[in-house]
Amino acid sequence: MAEIIHKLVIKVSPEKVYEAITSQKGLESWWCKNTVAKPELGFTNVFTFGKDVSEFKISNLTPGKKVEWKGIKSVDEWVDTTISFDLTERNGNTVLRFTHGGWRAVTDLYAECNYQWALFMKSLKSLCETGTGTPS
Repeated sequence: MAEIIHKLVIKVSPEKVYEAITSQKGLESWWCKNTVAKPELGFTNVFTFGKDVSEFKISNLTPGKKVEWKGIKSVDEWVDTTISFDLTERNGNTVLRFTHGGWRAVTDLYAECNYQWALFMKSLKSLCETGTGTPS
């Protein structure tokens, strides 16, 4: 199974990054403007990109440390994939290790998503550090 992996340092506390990746307001501000989300284990977050809808069930919420979602409805290649955000504090900053794993194959969509996730990680970093992200 293939994985998309990104690592970045965000110059804020893990708690601030955790808020941005778990709250509806945070997710709407860096990833998807049309989001329904709650920071509750077992809740299904819904992200609508134009006509495309993706649903991810929250499978892990460890405040300030880890967030994990399981793809349950989306484009076929995203179903049963896992998105995780692992947060570590280092010198007052957050080291974020992002993984979109469980891809059945490395396809053109995989390559496109790898690029797009890098842009969204930049958007998340910007939101946390400056208050402004660039969501889709």
